[in-house]
Amino acid sequence: MPRAEVGTPKYLANKMKAKGLQKLRWYCQMCQKQCRDENGFKCHTMSESHQRQLLLFADNPKKYMDEFSYDFAKGYLDILRRQFGTKRVLANKVYQEYITDKNHIHMNSTRWVTLTGFVKWCAATGKCISEDTEKGWYITYIDRDPETIAREKRKHKKLKMDKDDEEKTMEFIENQVKRGQEKIKNDEPIFTELKREEEEKLTLEIKLENKFKVPAPIPVSKLIKVQDDDTKSIKSFKSTKSEGRKRSALDDIMDNEEKKKEKSNRKDYWITEGIVVKIVTKSLGEDYYKQKGVVVQVQDKYVAIVKLLEGGKKVKLDQEHLETVIPAIGKLVRVVNGAYRGEKATLLKLDERNFCVDVEIASGLLQGRKISGVQYEDVSKIHCD
Repeated sequence: MPRAEVGTPKYLANKMKAKGLQKLRWYCQMCQKQCRDENGFKCHTMSESHQRQLLLFADNPKKYMDEFSYDFAKGYLDILRRQFGTKRVLANKVYQEYITDKNHIHMNSTRWVTLTGFVKWCAATGKCISEDTEKGWYITYIDRDPETIAREKRKHKKLKMDKDDEEKTMEFIENQVKRGQEKIKNDEPIFTELKREEEEKLTLEIKLENKFKVPAPIPVSKLIKVQDDDTKSIKSFKSTKSEGRKRSALDDIMDNEEKKKEKSNRKDYWITEGIVVKIVTKSLGEDYYKQKGVVVQVQDKYVAIVKLLEGGKKVKLDQEHLETVIPAIGKLVRVVNGAYRGEKATLLKLDERNFCVDVEIASGLLQGRKISGVQYEDVSKIHCD
């Protein structure tokens, strides 16, 4: 019967049937051909190609058997290593994962007759640890990779060092406890028997004090002064209390709005045209290192074309190779990042310890508003021709 043409329903049905796993007894490992029924397998064994493969196998059966056994063991152990690692797993579960591949090496073509024999062989050769239980054979992979062994050695070494440090600490604490106990023993008081000579007389001195003393009269001038001091302290207390309560709901709303502006205007790019920047990379050479220039053009938000103030040369640099420039007090700066991004401001104060400045907005609706604690990287000098 001729084969079905490509694209016909019969052809598609044959492909769907051949896609899944078939019965193992109708598979020829030498020819790597799977038959769907007993008649097909019988026809295959009588074919000329199968006879040639049997002749090749008869010439050197050990070679083919060893090759098939090696490929089977390699595929099985690879799945065990990749999917399960060094976990204890049922050997049959790994085998089921292995045979899902249609083109796998079948066990009847290897030196092992059963899966139990293969598991015992793995344990004998030191590749795995096998364990026979009521549920079946369990297998655990032994990872002999040099990198894994080196990693385990480093881990054990670190644990040993940590343990040594802990032992030293415990020994030091024990020594301190022993020293404290010895010190307490040495400082214990020694109780002796009271001995009194017959001629010695005991005297008891008792001093009685009058608890009810009449206080001295206080001058009127001092009383007036004390009253004035009390009224002053009360007024100061009221003023501090009122200052503590001065914060209103409007202040809270303004703080929340400022936080929202800070969150929305805070970006990972800060380059702006017209600001003075400093080159902090040595990749361009020592002539350009720490040179100052003005940003004349911004490309893709992160790249700037900088015109050097000395020489007038133009250089294309990323923002990572640039930093902001802080001018003298009273000069104009541009806020390049944060809640007031893009605003022009005047530099009021410089805090070198905390790397921040205080500025005052110089234009726009927020003119005259003072901002404190602005970081160095959020402001930069404005270039003036």
